[in-house]
Amino acid sequence: MTDRAQKQYEAMRGHFHRTAEQRGFTLDPAQQPPVERLSRLAGELAHPAWRLRRPPRHLYLWGPVGRGKSWLVDTFLDGLPTPRKRRLHFHDFFRRLHEGVAQESPAHREGSAVDRAVDELLGDCRLLVFDEFHAHDAGDAMLVARLFTTLLNRRITLVTTSNYAPAGLMPNPLYHHLFEPTIRLIEERMDVLDVSGAVDFRRQPRSEDARQRFTLGARLAAGTEEAAGLTPPRPEEAGPVAAHHRELPARAVRDALVWFGFDELCEGRTAVPDYLVLAERFPTLVLDGVPPLADASPDARQRFANLVDVCCDRDTRLVLIGADPLAGLPADSGLLRDLDRTASRLALLRQPG
Repeated sequence: MTDRAQKQYEAMRGHFHRTAEQRGFTLDPAQQPPVERLSRLAGELAHPAWRLRRPPRHLYLWGPVGRGKSWLVDTFLDGLPTPRKRRLHFHDFFRRLHEGVAQESPAHREGSAVDRAVDELLGDCRLLVFDEFHAHDAGDAMLVARLFTTLLNRRITLVTTSNYAPAGLMPNPLYHHLFEPTIRLIEERMDVLDVSGAVDFRRQPRSEDARQRFTLGARLAAGTEEAAGLTPPRPEEAGPVAAHHRELPARAVRDALVWFGFDELCEGRTAVPDYLVLAERFPTLVLDGVPPLADASPDARQRFANLVDVCCDRDTRLVLIGADPLAGLPADSGLLRDLDRTASRLALLRQPG
């Protein structure tokens, strides 16, 4: 390691520890290897790109919800002096990639369309961080596969966080085989680090000012809305709400709140880009008529999981009214395993009484 790289490596390690101390916690043992590897990456990136024969190896950080993966990469980016860095939530990037590909002429092959969309979105980026990478939608499997091939073949260093080990991506057994080539590519071209520590940082004490809006949400039984400070929708409040290239029928539209029924938002033909638009516009989203997910269609279950993901990632207050979504799911069922991340996030919502 050159003097320049050593200096940046040591600066980054110190930055991690100082930032943790300022936040009032000590790094978990499971976070130490990622801190070391990210600090080493900072040292590797201290050299101009043209001086390196190839970009530094890519990183894939995975572990359960609440283990500090996003904090690790955010702290890393904050302490990295290069301006040629980007952090993108995977939902956001993939939505914009879809739009870029859709604008291409049908005469172009999908591969070239992905290349051009990546060029437009990343420019001369040298380091790209994807937060919350996952793959559930079989329809998107090939586009995600092409995206990863494009990124890993460029002089861009890719750092991703995920709640899934590479082998756990695309968990639906009907479609998992479609993603196996991408899983092999990730395992071959990326350093895979497990951040599965015992500490759930979401449970750590924090000041009122630091409380997340998502954790101020709630899971309510039908008929208890007013006790929780919510006024049920009035007929005149109903109306269409602009989402992603469509309008959705809301039960109530207020300045800082939008209220939907489960059937309209999850059983209907909605998608992640719609939820992103809603989360950007409304600080609070209410969903009533929530059934046990065992009684919902498979597509509705996945849409519900995506909605919870978006609200949590965008720190949108989510209020669910109806049944316990996870009621009736056997503990050893594959369905409950597929909803593991959703269950972890639902556990953050308050339940009166």
